[in-house]
Amino acid sequence: MSTDTRNLTLVQAVRDGLEIEMHRDEDVIVLGEDVGKNGGVFRATEGLYEEFGKDRVIDTPLAESGIIGTSIGMAAYGLRPVPEIQFMGFIYPAFDQIVSHAARLRNRSRGRFTCPLVVRAPYGGGIRAPEHHSESKEAFFVHEPGLKVVIPSTPADTKGLLASAIRDPDPVIFLEPKLIYRAFREDVPAGDHTVPLGEAAVRREGSDVSVYTWGAMTRPTVEAAETLADEGIDCEVIDLRTLSPLDRETIVESFEKTGRAAVVHEAPKTGGLGGEITAILQEEALLYQEAPVKRIAGFDTPVPLYALEDYYLPSSTRIEEGIREAVEFP
Repeated sequence: MSTDTRNLTLVQAVRDGLEIEMHRDEDVIVLGEDVGKNGGVFRATEGLYEEFGKDRVIDTPLAESGIIGTSIGMAAYGLRPVPEIQFMGFIYPAFDQIVSHAARLRNRSRGRFTCPLVVRAPYGGGIRAPEHHSESKEAFFVHEPGLKVVIPSTPADTKGLLASAIRDPDPVIFLEPKLIYRAFREDVPAGDHTVPLGEAAVRREGSDVSVYTWGAMTRPTVEAAETLADEGIDCEVIDLRTLSPLDRETIVESFEKTGRAAVVHEAPKTGGLGGEITAILQEEALLYQEAPVKRIAGFDTPVPLYALEDYYLPSSTRIEEGIREAVEFP
């Protein structure tokens, strides 16, 4: 692997990862609404049409079910399609294709066919977008056997996880936190770069409480942890990165060290991944538990429009308050 780096934003890392994989494997195909000449609504595919041509960077009609259905057919016959859904809130028409066909192809064919496709979609709130543009519905797909679900939080992880997803033999839902598409830059390995699926990253080591999060919530969680450190509360922040399969070993290992936990996500609290992580801790580390697991999440409502998003999304202040509750119990 090259030791050279490029200083990239998260969305530039998406584009870099796609370009590298398209050079590495001529079976990698990009398709979706406006991904070709336009370069995508967030410019994640900018220049790929000119570089690889219309047969590998394909503009599609506004029909999400057709985009994913076509991709499943491509994958079954040996290609590695990377379809883009413009916003996660537009993915519902494709839900049937994803769960009824992509997720089941290996099992249905008794292993004769796999479905190596990566569904890319910007997700989450915070950019003052209209209705259906701010959803965080990762739990829908984590619940479905046969799918992997990946959410990066840094540019380097974005490129590495995307490459691993494209090379995976089974379907991957790759959700990109658009709130931080251009929020910061970091050095990203140039050339070939992969990050294994299914492995969490410890963003901050600590001994008092384990805080689990992912995607756009990782940065405010780390900020909250640094603020609480001034109060003498030592947080360990775990960025899960892959939500299916979960890195249960890292989740449990951290909890066995701290005995207290909080989960931070922007999806609605009810039915969110916070509940699943709490169940894992109950099943595998109950005797280490010193306090109820605190869930710091979005509210059980549609994502509100515009300025009310600031109230809906967990802020570093709300995260601090939730972590204090976990630490100060009883």
